[in-house]
Amino acid sequence: MNNSMISKNSLIGKNVVIKDGSIIGENVIIEDDVYIDYGCIIKDNVHIKKGTFVGARCILGEYLVDFFDDMKNKNHPLIIGENSVIRSETIIYGENQIGDNFQTGHRVTIREKSKIGNNVRIGTLSDIQGYCKIGNYVNMHSNVHIGQKSIIKDYVWIFPYVVLTNDPTPPSEQLVGVTIESFAVIATMSVILPGVHIYEDALVGAGATVNKDVYKEVVVAGNPAKPICKVSDIKNKISGEKVYPWRYTFDRGMPWNEVGYEQWAENNPYM
Repeated sequence: MNNSMISKNSLIGKNVVIKDGSIIGENVIIEDDVYIDYGCIIKDNVHIKKGTFVGARCILGEYLVDFFDDMKNKNHPLIIGENSVIRSETIIYGENQIGDNFQTGHRVTIREKSKIGNNVRIGTLSDIQGYCKIGNYVNMHSNVHIGQKSIIKDYVWIFPYVVLTNDPTPPSEQLVGVTIESFAVIATMSVILPGVHIYEDALVGAGATVNKDVYKEVVVAGNPAKPICKVSDIKNKISGEKVYPWRYTFDRGMPWNEVGYEQWAENNPYM
C-alpha cells in the first residue's frame, strides 16, 4: 500500500502500477498494464489505455481556462492511446484525443482541443498550443513550438527549435494556422509564418523564415525563404546517392520498416 489518492469512482484495470504520491481524480479510467510513476496527477475524466507508461510528476487532464470562472473542473475528457510513453513532468490538458504508441520527451506541454494520431513523437520541452490537428507518424524533436490551429499531416518531420506561428498582425485574435502536408521536412530553427501552406515532400532548410507557400517537392532556404532546387536534386553528403523523397531511403520507425516504401504502399493502397 502506498500513499497515493484514488477516487472511488475511478476504474483501475489489471496489473496497474501507481507509485507513491500520485493522485487519481474522478471518472478516470486506467486500463490494464499501465504504469504511473511517482507524484503524478491524473485529473478528472482522463482515460489512459492499456500498456501506457506515465513518467514521474506528469499532470494529465490539466484544467482549461473555464476552470477559473468558478474554480470547478468541467467535463473535458482526455484520451491517451495504447502503449504510449509519456515522460516525466509532461502536462497534457483536458479535451484532447491522442492515438496509440504516442511518445513524449520530458516537460512537454499539450494544450486543449487537439487531435493527435498514432505513432506520434514529441520531443523534450516542446509546446503544442492547442486546437491543432496532427496526423500519424509525425516526429517532432525538442523545443518545437506549434501554434494554435496548426494542421500537420502524416509522416512529417519537424526538427529542433522550429516555430509554427499563427497571428498575422500580432497581437490579435484572428489566428490563421500553418498547414504542413504529408512527408514534408522542416529543418532546425525554421520559422513558419501564419497561414503558410507547406505541400507534400517539401523541404524547409535550417534557419529559414517562410512567409509564402512551399510547393510540392520544393526546397526553400533563407530569410525570407526562397526556392533553391527540387528535393530530388539533393544528394547524401556521404554516399552521393539521392535521398529525397525520403520515404524511399529511410524506414526506421516507419510502417514500411525492412519492407521498403514501394512494397508497403502496394500492400496498403488506402493508407
